[in-house]
Amino acid sequence: MSKRYETVFILTPVLSDDQAKEAAKKFKKTITDLGGKVVNEEHWGLRKLAYPIQKKTTGFYQLFEFSGAGQEIIGNLEIAYKRDERILRFLTIGLDKHAEAYADKRKGLRAEGKTKKKESANA
Repeated sequence: MSKRYETVFILTPVLSDDQAKEAAKKFKKTITDLGGKVVNEEHWGLRKLAYPIQKKTTGFYQLFEFSGAGQEIIGNLEIAYKRDERILRFLTIGLDKHAEAYADKRKGLRAEGKTKKKESANA
């Protein structure tokens, strides 16, 4: 049985935008190589941290929502995070039915927001 998960990680701010996207691509490939399927991907960009981590006050945030079977995929993904020196922090959670509904709604609202912006730009 496949379960949905959400993982967020923060990359060090010393990377360029392209390097941050490349790192995110690496972790997306890790998920798919372990048998997971990425459902949603959000690059939040460079943001201020709530508190300093390793003397850094900003970081590149990345979110992946994916489905996969078993804890093996989570364990291997988190080992990959720990081995990568570009990662400041990470968090992976399993989504229950309410969180899945909220994530689907959020994706829908985000898609509507993009289309509304395009429509207002064309008007």
